[in-house]
Amino acid sequence: MATVKLTNVKKIYDKNVVAVQDFNLDIADKEFVVFVGPSGCGKSTTLRMIAGLEDISEGTVEIDGVVVNDLEPRDRDIAMVFQNYALYPHLSVFENIAFPLRLKKVDNDTVYQKVTEVAEILGITDYLTRKPRALSGGQRQRVAIGRAMVRDAKVLLMDEPLSNLDAKLRNQMRAEIILLRQRINSTFIYVTHDQTEAMTLGDRIVIMKDGFIQQVGTPEEVFDMPKNLFVAGFIGAPQMNFYNTDLVREGDDYYVTPFGTKMKVSDKKAEGLRAKGVSSQSVILGVRPEHITMGTPGESDTFAAKILVNEMMGSEFHLHTTCPDDSECIVRIPTLKLDRDQRAALTAGHEISITFGGEAMHLFDPETERNLLAD
Repeated sequence: MATVKLTNVKKIYDKNVVAVQDFNLDIADKEFVVFVGPSGCGKSTTLRMIAGLEDISEGTVEIDGVVVNDLEPRDRDIAMVFQNYALYPHLSVFENIAFPLRLKKVDNDTVYQKVTEVAEILGITDYLTRKPRALSGGQRQRVAIGRAMVRDAKVLLMDEPLSNLDAKLRNQMRAEIILLRQRINSTFIYVTHDQTEAMTLGDRIVIMKDGFIQQVGTPEEVFDMPKNLFVAGFIGAPQMNFYNTDLVREGDDYYVTPFGTKMKVSDKKAEGLRAKGVSSQSVILGVRPEHITMGTPGESDTFAAKILVNEMMGSEFHLHTTCPDDSECIVRIPTLKLDRDQRAALTAGHEISITFGGEAMHLFDPETERNLLAD
């Protein structure tokens, strides 16, 4: 078993700088949890408190039911992978991986067995005699992961391990970490500022801002039902579009009225709004770029948007447009849905008519910034 429990954890630095505030989380055995958020949100500090590299100002951290606040890092049965690899340049790949075992004075036969097993899992068997300077960035990160794996730790902590890699290597390493997770029996806690990494790797995602947890949930939960404006804007690429508008209730139905249109909220969401007793009010309307579609000019649920930039992304276009109030609206349109003439018309300066379906709408209170449908 390798459960991790954080209860009312708080980190205060000198001069009363609060880095982490009232952090509560239960992590199950063999779960892969990702801490994500912008720089300075407290995610790495939280990870370092779990590792024992930062003192805990208040609260408790438990690993397998044992409070580890006062335990040294080496006594917590954890292993950590950093973003800068931290390999010993004068040692071979084999000896870099074997280093934790050498410290424990493990016999040579066991060292050889464990290192070769880990190297095979990570696909670096051919590099065991090389020095780190002869490896690529991705290969060095595999060595760093191997050094953590060889300890057979209960909990594997990763602090932005892919941030120093180029885009192609990051994609490759993400896939390898997913495969790695399937082959070893550790609990993973992973820190990143990249929401794509969070969405693809995590069983659950912990979204942080200014030291506070904003939302905890599966990738599907935080994407489909963001609890507040921050989560809605942070998760998704390109980010969600936001519009100040009115929510109008007419009997059992609800409508939003951006830019003089009248768009019906889906029956499912209307049912949720009724259950919460929501009346007509001002709202911030959020719509993801992939949920915006091209409509028929002149219809009551469409409005005109002027194209500023068309980014050709291969399988889709990213259209940066301006709405009638000059606010920006980003639209994602799959290229396969357009014929040649339609594609040719998507150039800077042209106008298109766009609309959004009622199920795709997210409604936020302008004062609290809370999702009107969130629990």
